[in-house]
Amino acid sequence: MNARTLGEDLRAAARRTPERDAVVCRDRTLSYGELDRLADGFAAGLGELGVGRGDRVAIVLPNGVETAIAIYGALRAGAAFSPLNATVKPEKLAHVLADSGAAAVVCDATRSDVVRSAVSMVGDVSVITDVSQAIREPGRTVAPVSVDLASVIYTSGSTGEPKGVTLTHANMTFAADSIIEYLGMQESDTILCALPLSFDYGLYQLLMSMRVGATLVLETGFAFPGRIVQLLESRQVTGFPAVPTLFQVLLGLRGLADRQFPTLRFLTNTAAVLPAPTIEAIRKTFPNARLFSMYGLTECKRATYLPPEQLDVRPTSVGVPIPGTEAWIEDEEQNVLGPGEVGELMIRGAHVMQGYWNDPALTAQRLRPGRWAWERVLATGDLFRADEEGYLYFVGRRDDLIKSGGEKVVPREIEDVLHAAPGVREAAVVGAVDGLLGQAVHAHVALEPDAEVDEAALRIYCGQRLEDFKVPRRVFVHDELPRTNNGKIDKKLLAGFDPRVEVVGTD
Repeated sequence: MNARTLGEDLRAAARRTPERDAVVCRDRTLSYGELDRLADGFAAGLGELGVGRGDRVAIVLPNGVETAIAIYGALRAGAAFSPLNATVKPEKLAHVLADSGAAAVVCDATRSDVVRSAVSMVGDVSVITDVSQAIREPGRTVAPVSVDLASVIYTSGSTGEPKGVTLTHANMTFAADSIIEYLGMQESDTILCALPLSFDYGLYQLLMSMRVGATLVLETGFAFPGRIVQLLESRQVTGFPAVPTLFQVLLGLRGLADRQFPTLRFLTNTAAVLPAPTIEAIRKTFPNARLFSMYGLTECKRATYLPPEQLDVRPTSVGVPIPGTEAWIEDEEQNVLGPGEVGELMIRGAHVMQGYWNDPALTAQRLRPGRWAWERVLATGDLFRADEEGYLYFVGRRDDLIKSGGEKVVPREIEDVLHAAPGVREAAVVGAVDGLLGQAVHAHVALEPDAEVDEAALRIYCGQRLEDFKVPRRVFVHDELPRTNNGKIDKKLLAGFDPRVEVVGTD
C-alpha cells in the first residue's frame, strides 16, 4: 500500500504511461496524459469560481469521461466531491446542496433544468453545465494531505433524508488498496464498469483503476446487455464488477454460453448474495474468471470478501474481512458472539468513515469507541452470523432499507410521495424477494372512498418525482392495509403478499 492521495494517483499514472488509455466511454477515449491535463484545467476553472481546499463539489452526471474529469478536477482543487445519481430530482438535490454547503454543482445540458431548479431553492451555489467549457489553462493545483476530506457520499437512511458519509483520502485509498490486493489488480488490467459512478461500487472502479494505472471502460447502464458482451470481447476486458441484476440479465442472453472470454480474469459481486444456480451459471459461462462475492456499505466501502476457492464450500457466505481490517459480531449489550449466533456486524479499519456530515447524533450511533481512546469502529446496522471457521453470513437489516438492483431505497421516501398522490389514503412500501433485483420495490396503497386510481397512474406519478430505481415495480391497491396487534401497518405480511393466492386487508 502507498500513501498517495487520490489526485496524486492520476498524476503518477500519467507520468508512468501518459499514452495508455485511462477512461473510455462510447466514442471518447482519454489517455492518462490527457486526463491529467484536463483535471488540472478543470481545477483551474473551479478556482475561478472560488472553489478551494475543503469546499464541496456536487456532481450530477451519467457515466462518461466528463465525470472522471470533474471528480479528479475537484480533488486537484483541494475540494471534496459528492457524486449523485443522474436521475436525481430537484428536491433531493436541493437537500444535498444545502446540507453539504456545496460551493459548486457540475452537470450537463440534459440535467441543467433540474440543477438550476434545485439551486433556486438553496441560494449561492455555482453551476457548471458543461465540463469542457469550464476547463482553463492549468495553474497551480492544491495538494491535499491524506487526512483531508476527499468525498461526501450521500446515501439513504432510515429517516428518508439522505445522509452524507464523510471520507478522507486516507479512508478511500486504504479501501482501494485493500480491494486491489485481494483482486490482484494490475496496470495491464482493463475494467468494464456499467455501474453508475454515483454508486460507490461503481465509483471505486474509477479510483482503483487510476491507482494502479489500468484502463477503465465505462458503459452508461444495463439497458443494452448485448453491448456489454461486445465490450467484454472487443476491449479484451480482464475485470468486470456487477450486481446480481446485471449478471442475471447477461445470463439470459441467447448464445452467451457459446462466446469466449479468454482475457477475463476476475468478476465481482455485491449488493445481494448470488443464488447458487446463478453462481454455477456464471462460472460455466466465464470459466477463466475468478468470482468474488463481497459485502460492503458506503460507511467503509468494503467490509468482507469471499475467496473464490471457497465458493464450492460456502456459496452463501460473504467471506472474511478485507486485508488490513477486522470484523466481529456483537449482541445488543456489545458482547462478542460466537459461531452461529446472530448479531450486529462491527468493522474496524482505516477505511471506516469519519462520520455523517452535519449529524453528530447519528454519527455517535454508528461509530462506537474502539480499542484505543482515539479510535472508532463501525456498527453496520446489519445482522450477521459466523461459522466455526470465521466466515461471515448476512442475515438481514435492522431497518427496512430495500436493496434493489444494487441501489439503496428508503421506503419512507416513496411513501411520502404516494401519500401526496390524489386519492391515496395510506401507503406502505416494502421489498419483495425478486430473483433478478434481489429485492423489488412494491407499494401497497389504500384509497380514499370513491377514488379511482390504478397502478399505472400511481407508477407514473412516482416516476415524475423519484429517481428511476425508486419507482415501485408494482403498486397493489387494497381496501385496507393489514395491521399488527399494536396498530402498525404489517409490512412483514405485505412483503410476502402474493395477489394470486392472498387477499390482504379486505376482512
